[in-house]
Amino acid sequence: MSEPEIEVGPIDYLVVEWPPDKQPTGEAMPMLVDLVDRGVIRILDLAFVRKEEDGTIVGVDLEDLDLDGNPELTVFEGASSGLIGDDDHAQVGAELEPGASAALIIYENTWAAPFATALRQSGAQLVANGRIPINDIIAALDELEQAEA
Repeated sequence: MSEPEIEVGPIDYLVVEWPPDKQPTGEAMPMLVDLVDRGVIRILDLAFVRKEEDGTIVGVDLEDLDLDGNPELTVFEGASSGLIGDDDHAQVGAELEPGASAALIIYENTWAAPFATALRQSGAQLVANGRIPINDIIAALDELEQAEA
């Protein structure tokens, strides 16, 4: 008899960068809270890093960010599974220009968990996945529209 399958959705990560002249304001964070509240995603890990002018890469605590005092965001304080490590901070930081900041987010697509679990139980395997950048989609749709005109 086999162990029951744990229902887990696909796990993704995002790295979002703010250039030196723009720093995180918290404006998008309520949308992230909403996704979590509606059960669309589950945050597994959330971290912020900044590259100092001298090239030093530092971790930034959520409470140290100027996020317009949004109390909803305290839900993410301490959101850490340990999946994001120092090597991830260093790798992301190396890509930043001095003065820039970045958010690293690892999340489960909980909306897809039942489907993904059913596929695994049927013996299916993921053989490819990816993302199409939204700018590529917009450009392709514009080209199609122009071709039809």
